[in-house]
Amino acid sequence: MKKIELLAPAGSFEKAKIAFMYGADAVYCGTPKLSLRSRSEVGDDDLAKTIEYAHSIGKRVHVAINIYAWDDTYEEIKKQAVELNRLKVDAIIISDGGVVDVVREYAPDTEIHISTQANTVSYHTCKFWHRNGAKRIILGRELNKEQIKEIMKNKPDDLDIEMFAHGALCFGYSGRCFLSEFLAGRSGNLGDCAQSCRWAFNVYVEETNNPGNLMPVETDEKGTYIFSSKDLCLIKEIPEIIDMGINSLKIEGRLKTEYYVATVVNAYRNAIDDYMKDPSSFDGNKYLRELEKTKTRGLTTFYFNDRNNKDFQDYSGRQYNADYEFGGKVIKEIDDRTLIEIRNKLSVGDSLELIIPGKIECLEFKIDKLWDAETFEEIDTVNPGKAEQKVILKIPAKVENGWIIRRKK
Repeated sequence: MKKIELLAPAGSFEKAKIAFMYGADAVYCGTPKLSLRSRSEVGDDDLAKTIEYAHSIGKRVHVAINIYAWDDTYEEIKKQAVELNRLKVDAIIISDGGVVDVVREYAPDTEIHISTQANTVSYHTCKFWHRNGAKRIILGRELNKEQIKEIMKNKPDDLDIEMFAHGALCFGYSGRCFLSEFLAGRSGNLGDCAQSCRWAFNVYVEETNNPGNLMPVETDEKGTYIFSSKDLCLIKEIPEIIDMGINSLKIEGRLKTEYYVATVVNAYRNAIDDYMKDPSSFDGNKYLRELEKTKTRGLTTFYFNDRNNKDFQDYSGRQYNADYEFGGKVIKEIDDRTLIEIRNKLSVGDSLELIIPGKIECLEFKIDKLWDAETFEEIDTVNPGKAEQKVILKIPAKVENGWIIRRKK
């Protein structure tokens, strides 16, 4: 079996380090102005640090310039292409044909990857982009497995194929949606999506015998989330995806927390490695149980197994996890105790889980004692009252900087 790349989101330099620690082979990020996540935290300095760090440990960084660009954006695109070429980024992710032309000229040493936003759903389109300089195609999420197999069979041999395995689905064609621009004046195709599909909507119907009189369709006091999709999850389909020969498996979520990145990357890393080591004993449910501990919407395989699948709308409109939350992040060991940066309230008696890179099983333990990080005095509870709030506790294992702790509610 060919080794498949695990590609993780990196909304900041710190999140990139977490992704690599928990098993990502590569990360993707974007510039604030030119990618479809303009509110992510990767500025120019963080981007340079991310690339330098990744290359120092033998990993890759892909950067998105995947907006649909207006003419007045191209000078900035040229500058960014030159800078990314200088920084030796491994790939630039692009949707727009005009941007492809500019990047080929101004970043000639850098791979071009065609974004899922370009809606590539056939091997004919793959061949078109390949002729125009693409090294990799990121497929549209609407494809089912039979269509993907057909693409794999007919694509050029030296063209890589990447597909999404996990994360948010968009009420549009591979993310191309005008709803946010129409309702909020913020274009999703220029990186400033207001996520209008996640809003609560009130629905009305017109009375048959009384034209013009609108009657509300009642759901609850918040309306109905008629556009909100479940999240994609193909963890149980890992064997079939690897057997297809897919080059890269992608996780969505540049705006997610470090906890989310650690949990999801670790689950997919273990699933991939376990299947490649022993295909006969693969059990997707144990990785799924781990994924369900993150803050998420309902999960769906979307169209991967069945083009007629209708089970991908989440009418509650909520992200939730009733049982677990982000507890904190390990900073360093202090003698026989550990300094952590907390993300939610922690108290003596709380049940915690340490997410260990490379292991799907977490270390479960309880907080017996807490110490104030500044005074070293014993305390009963600590709240995240300020940025980078820290506390000291005992963890019954050797730990490393950056390891993530979850709290059982």
